[in-house]
Amino acid sequence: MSAEEPEQIENETAPGEQNPELMIKHPLQNMWSLWFYKNDRTKSWEENLMEIITFDTVEDFWALYNHLEVVSKIPVGCDYALFKHGIKPMWEDTRNKQGGRWLLNVQKSQRNSDLNNYWLEILLCLIGEAFGEHSDDVCGAVVQIRNKGDKLAVWTADVKHHDSIMKIGQIIKERLNLHPRNMIGYEAHADTQVKTGSVAKCRFTL
Repeated sequence: MSAEEPEQIENETAPGEQNPELMIKHPLQNMWSLWFYKNDRTKSWEENLMEIITFDTVEDFWALYNHLEVVSKIPVGCDYALFKHGIKPMWEDTRNKQGGRWLLNVQKSQRNSDLNNYWLEILLCLIGEAFGEHSDDVCGAVVQIRNKGDKLAVWTADVKHHDSIMKIGQIIKERLNLHPRNMIGYEAHADTQVKTGSVAKCRFTL
């Protein structure tokens, strides 16, 4: 070992000094909050809904995602939701009240093959503002694990914004690489709240 080497090592590890590249994070356009709904029948619906964490950089998203249980492994009856910070994943929130959701029904047989990829792709669409000029209309997304089949939904702010709704739906189908015969439907939250059967009427389908 030469005489210079110990001094060089000391300089590289000097306290308070960090590689600048390691300190720079990539900010997202919006701040996002992850929610978890736990199906505990002894509690009210709202008590079961928990805000887990809020993040606003690409690195913090991946740190969170890599530590989360993948969606196909969470218990039946539970949900994940990712919404813009300040918006709760519930119809009653003022930012959601006038809106609706694009809904994709995922068969149980697809839970282990497709669901995780679909959900990750939806998350990347949200945080990456993949809906372009229509991203302001997007409130968040929900994935629900259910016995009869799982549900993926992207929530939008206003059912009157027809052009934005249709464009958002088209981008969802493209990004998830859905077969043309695999239809998604858009439901208004107001219709879902007053539905008489198990399915609300779709305002639009793609």
